[in-house]
Amino acid sequence: MLNLIGTYECKADIKGRVMIPTALKKQLAPVSTRGFVIKRAVFQSCLELYPMEEWLLLMKKMSSLNRFNRKNNDFIRRFTAGVRSLEMDAAGRLLIPKDLSGFAGIKKEIVISSAINIVEIWDKNKYEQAINEAASDFADLAEEVMGDESDGANGIS
Repeated sequence: MLNLIGTYECKADIKGRVMIPTALKKQLAPVSTRGFVIKRAVFQSCLELYPMEEWLLLMKKMSSLNRFNRKNNDFIRRFTAGVRSLEMDAAGRLLIPKDLSGFAGIKKEIVISSAINIVEIWDKNKYEQAINEAASDFADLAEEVMGDESDGANGIS
């Protein structure tokens, strides 16, 4: 399983190309030859970049949904809206499609942030705003999400 680490500030050029930082490129090297899938995030106005292996695992799970259930069908349609496959070019850049850049409000200054097995791509100002807004209730969120003692774990900190 892929476990990506790091948050990086980058710039997009006029064509929407983003140079992947060297440290992240090294982490992605084992999976980069198969390409990536980029999509709109569900909960935030950012983009999610999936290594192809991770995307295929997710699609396997989603393909088990009954498409004759209206909610499932609506979810699949919305989840996959605007999905594109991407490859890193020889210079180590990704070309972010214009419609997806528009969704995320990406201009020039961006943040690329690891999210376990995928990468989030943010407009820098939106990223900082999302982090700052979440900071005030992060302790409560951490307790709710990770504080369940029924699994026998001692916590992570």
